[in-house]
Amino acid sequence: MPLYVFWGAATLALLVLELASTTFFAIFLAAGTFVAGIFAFLVPDSPWWAQAILAIVVAMAGVILVRPFVSKRLHHGNEHPLTPGVHGGFVGQRALPLDEIGDELHPGHVRLAGETWLAVSEAHQTIPAGTPVEVTAVRGTTMVVRPIGAIAPSAATGEG
Repeated sequence: MPLYVFWGAATLALLVLELASTTFFAIFLAAGTFVAGIFAFLVPDSPWWAQAILAIVVAMAGVILVRPFVSKRLHHGNEHPLTPGVHGGFVGQRALPLDEIGDELHPGHVRLAGETWLAVSEAHQTIPAGTPVEVTAVRGTTMVVRPIGAIAPSAATGEG
């Protein structure tokens, strides 16, 4: 089997890994293996170790030179990043109730990150539709929310 086939398979595997992890590292490893595959195809008599060194150099250059710039462009100031698959990234985000939100027995719905989520009130109080809320916790796929500007129970009672 020619080495460029190996490099191509490694590139595809690393791209799938990047899609699954979204860590923004595997994409640069994939770029390195892609360049090594092109090199192996164009210079078939090149040793495998030379191809591997080329892959490592390209991957390192991407991580060191490109990743910081692109990461900075993807993060906007003080906004909390909404991390796919990690619901803890929703804590601290603002949402808009679509209907009345109550306790666990009377949940409502909020609009957050372009999607509709089940929501319950943190203090077991009724929150009217349209009142801006903040996500304080996530339980499974249910957001625990409180109205914006509400005082946390521990701050109101002096506990904490």
